[in-house]
Amino acid sequence: MLRGLLTGFICAVAYLNASAQHYKYIDSTRICGIANYKKQVKADSNKRLVEIIKYIPSIKLDIRYATANNFMHRPMYKQAKAYARLPVVKALQEVEADLKSRGLGLKIFDAYRPYAVTIAFYETTPDTNFVANPKFGSKHNRGCAIDLTLMNLKTGKNLDMPTGFDSFSKKASANYAHANPQQTANRELLKTIMHAHGFTVLPTEWWHYDFDGWRNYQLADIPFTAL
Repeated sequence: MLRGLLTGFICAVAYLNASAQHYKYIDSTRICGIANYKKQVKADSNKRLVEIIKYIPSIKLDIRYATANNFMHRPMYKQAKAYARLPVVKALQEVEADLKSRGLGLKIFDAYRPYAVTIAFYETTPDTNFVANPKFGSKHNRGCAIDLTLMNLKTGKNLDMPTGFDSFSKKASANYAHANPQQTANRELLKTIMHAHGFTVLPTEWWHYDFDGWRNYQLADIPFTAL
């Protein structure tokens, strides 16, 4: 009987150790997995990662990391979907409504990003001007960062910006001074509207906006298939 209990205990410990996720750059307790995520959502519905297009059907998606058209040159996501925390999506609803009155809309390149993908980015291109250091994680990992641009609702075309998405150059700066006047005006319009609804642009990337309440959300490593 004792031997059987001991064997069961050893097996249980082995299972827990095998199933626990460990990270080499950060204390694993700082990363929220699916079990903790479900507990957090049960306690506070604002913690939910929701699919953006289900709340804002007019938004267009161009999820580059579900394709090979990105700086990694391979798909990083199995699904071309965009998720964010519920308050983030509500703020985006306000942005989209504001833009619609101007004949414009949002196109999203990326939103919530599992922490494991941030590690892959860093180990391929450890330039922290454009890739988050996994020691600290990314606002994307919190479901509180959106990569996006403006599009013309009538033509469906993106407005001209100083660079394309994921350009690792000085021209990608949110304050680059030598873009042509139209590119500068478009970038500044995006900046003004996003700031008015609770987002702050990343200085090195004109397309990257952090939700001002990001500190309320934990880094997460949850695949899209689990949401």
